[in-house]
Amino acid sequence: MMQDVKINPYQFLVLVILFTIGTSILTVPSALATDAKQDAWIAAIIGTGIGLLIIWLFITIAHWFPHLTYVQIIEKLFGRWIGKVFSALFVITSLFFASELLYYFGLFLNIHMMPNTPMVVLNILMAGIVVMGVRLGLETFARTAEILIVVFFVILFILVVFISPEIKFENIQPVYEMGTKKIVQSSIFYVIVSSVDAIVLLMIFPSVINKMKQAKKSFLIGNLIGGIVIIVITILCVTVLGVDKTASEIYPSYELTKKINIGNFVQRIEGLMASLWVITLYFKTTLYFYASVLGMAQILNLKDYRPLTLPLGMIAVVLSLVIYPNVMYQQHWDSTTGNSLTLSIGLFLPLLLVVVYAIRKRTG
Repeated sequence: MMQDVKINPYQFLVLVILFTIGTSILTVPSALATDAKQDAWIAAIIGTGIGLLIIWLFITIAHWFPHLTYVQIIEKLFGRWIGKVFSALFVITSLFFASELLYYFGLFLNIHMMPNTPMVVLNILMAGIVVMGVRLGLETFARTAEILIVVFFVILFILVVFISPEIKFENIQPVYEMGTKKIVQSSIFYVIVSSVDAIVLLMIFPSVINKMKQAKKSFLIGNLIGGIVIIVITILCVTVLGVDKTASEIYPSYELTKKINIGNFVQRIEGLMASLWVITLYFKTTLYFYASVLGMAQILNLKDYRPLTLPLGMIAVVLSLVIYPNVMYQQHWDSTTGNSLTLSIGLFLPLLLVVVYAIRKRTG
């Protein structure tokens, strides 16, 4: 199997940050506020803590076989045929979620920015640059991430500073009214979209990363930084928009930027929030797609994954157009079947790997 040039721990750190933030920067505040109300920010903090434990689980599994990808680890522990079944399930799921993110991209732009542009055109444009990034290799889009992460945090800082005068801390009072049980339950969705689905990063960690020790820290620190960003966005949404407005909006952080008004001059800059989301969405989609393409190539024992990028990219575009008939169906799917699918691949399968590894180690 042809290997990409290795990336350094800092590049991996950047990829983890962008992957963790992903779609969460727009959607998570609404989901948390729906259940945890004004304690949504507490749910985000708890979710970040639980997520770090899951990342530690992934690091432990990767440490057993530092030169193998997740697909190769599955086949090594489960055997050739059973392993290929589980690997194929992982690859199909990764491609499905890449298609889902294409749907999010097309839907958002179609609703808020380009209502007269067919969604299929938007999805094809996004899929095109995703396929291009994967074909150019991991090192290329990792270096691109190094550049865009600076742009991301500069824009984020500007938005936080500009929206600060609108903060009303009475919107988060009374604190802890919902109780521990409700808050922890509401944080589960955040854990799934920010940490459990990070299992796809085992397709590059640590097999194509040099300096294993530093890479472990990058995985944990990257997830933590991404979590802090989501915590900040959640606090801003609740304190500025209020609980009811945050919970009722599909993209509350996008609505948040519409509140910015500095001297009746700096206003209507919600396009900046959209650019933040597009940056993180692109890298999350690319990593999902890269995992599916590389995983498929390894299942089929191909020497190069690149011939698979175009056909799988076309499949992803078609799936993104038929995956959800409407927004209500998408929200119901995400809260039920989607969460179960992510937990099956990203948590239960890794735990099963731990059990099988322990049994094999004990029996020699």
